[in-house]
Amino acid sequence: MRESKKKKKKWLWITLSIIGLLVLGTGGYAFYLYKSAADTVASIQEDLDRDKSEKRTEQVVFEEKDPISILLMGVDERDGDRGRSDSLILMTVNPNTNTTQMVSIPRDTRTEIIGKGKQDKINHAYAFGGTEMAINTVENFLDVPVDYFVKINMESFKDTVDAVGGVEVNNTLNFSYGGFDFPEGKVTLDGEKALAYTRMRYDDPNNDFGRQERQRKVVEAVIKKGADISSITKFGDMFGVVRNNVKTNLTFDEMWDIQANYKTAAQNLEQFQVEGSGDTINGIYYFIVPEENRLALSDQLKEHLEISTNTASTN
Repeated sequence: MRESKKKKKKWLWITLSIIGLLVLGTGGYAFYLYKSAADTVASIQEDLDRDKSEKRTEQVVFEEKDPISILLMGVDERDGDRGRSDSLILMTVNPNTNTTQMVSIPRDTRTEIIGKGKQDKINHAYAFGGTEMAINTVENFLDVPVDYFVKINMESFKDTVDAVGGVEVNNTLNFSYGGFDFPEGKVTLDGEKALAYTRMRYDDPNNDFGRQERQRKVVEAVIKKGADISSITKFGDMFGVVRNNVKTNLTFDEMWDIQANYKTAAQNLEQFQVEGSGDTINGIYYFIVPEENRLALSDQLKEHLEISTNTASTN
């Protein structure tokens, strides 16, 4: 069920990496980066219709190092189409144990869509009701609070990779997709190739899990290369990509507080995948998660968030 990766140095996904890029600024760059980062975060705000999750009894207090959860949503949005959440990763961060857990939720997971009153694929929640419905559905499925979210348009992979001048990844699966060949070994990707590399799904023996792993590789490569960029123009390109492709309910001050109080927890990252199996119902493929697996995962996340583990059946 679990794959451990120790000593991770960076937050995953682009918005959370902005602070990491910011602290690299020295001399003449410092004020420019600080103001640009603050302005960028202000421009990507998407508020939720609530002060806190209904599964929280009290507000999270960063200074008291309350464990937090962040839902990472990779959405495939195009002009005139809201799209679906192709990637859902719940990240829980516990600064008291200095650990971070990331749970990948397969897009085809069959669960109740909160607000629709029916069982369907979990990625359809975003298509039906946007960010709010997606978060409510994930909360119901795992029976844990979602405190914050970071939503990234998967189309931004292209712009992001181009902004840093391309990236190199270690590819473990020989395949072709979107007119490109991806042999095993070190592969150099520009924006178009990166988009194809992260979209292939059906020819991967690990299906969604394989695609999510490739998406993580590209994001990590972007962050690593971005940390080496010293050009103001490149920083400007990165901020532009974020403004055009990212939404979050985290404010700049909250990001700063997380960096100050939670950064050591990112050094010990554990990755998990929801356990289940594929099945076809009325001619439609679903990923079915047995109730005992769901409850065990829910209790694990609650323990990491330091909340009650008296899980009830909600699915």
